[in-house]
Amino acid sequence: MAVPWKVLQSVSTGDGILELRQRGERDFLITVNGLVLMNSSLHRSEVALGEVACGHLKHEAAPRVLVGGLGMAITLRAVLDQLPEKASVLVAELNPVVLQWCRGPLAPLTAGAADDPRVEVEIANVADVIRRSAMQKSSFDAIVLDLYTGPHAKTDKIADPLYGEIAIEMSKGALKPGGVFAVWGENYDQGFDKRLRQAGFSVTCDRPGRGGLRHVVYLARLAARPESRPEGRPKRPSRR
Repeated sequence: MAVPWKVLQSVSTGDGILELRQRGERDFLITVNGLVLMNSSLHRSEVALGEVACGHLKHEAAPRVLVGGLGMAITLRAVLDQLPEKASVLVAELNPVVLQWCRGPLAPLTAGAADDPRVEVEIANVADVIRRSAMQKSSFDAIVLDLYTGPHAKTDKIADPLYGEIAIEMSKGALKPGGVFAVWGENYDQGFDKRLRQAGFSVTCDRPGRGGLRHVVYLARLAARPESRPEGRPKRPSRR
């Protein structure tokens, strides 16, 4: 007989009733209005998202990363595992209760990722944080979006606050040259892929794992700034 789920906490939000449920020691669900948003047993795409977004930053001196959506902090844990000691990670999370859960009953799942000294959590809409960062030129090495609604076929191509053309330009403006914009999606959306490319990103998409439900990880990278020659050094003549 299956062990029943126990509701640990239930709160009212703008999207409906948000609940944390537990079954056994390490089996958790986060639901909204009864729909499963996150399952602690199914997270391979979230881990892959954090790894591909930040794997290239392991040897950087002090990289800066923005993570949109805390969830169970599984993506955050994967991000932190790729980063050096002096990195800084800003997490934008809408619901303060989610932060409480990640610092409480969910903490053993991620070795306390939400309390890592490299992490700052801001209770805010990540779209607002990206917009602010683009305006202030506070550039990130990577922006990682792991939200329960990813890009999809019905996304407003221009005005969507996260995945539309305007939002993509804002994300581009908040990144350093060579920066990475990594996004989780439930299914592949050709329109989002196209908008990223039109904005000047080089894009790859992956469906981590084999068989079963395989979500999508978009990895969009900006070109690095060309290396400048030392002042006064003439350009080497062509030998053609």
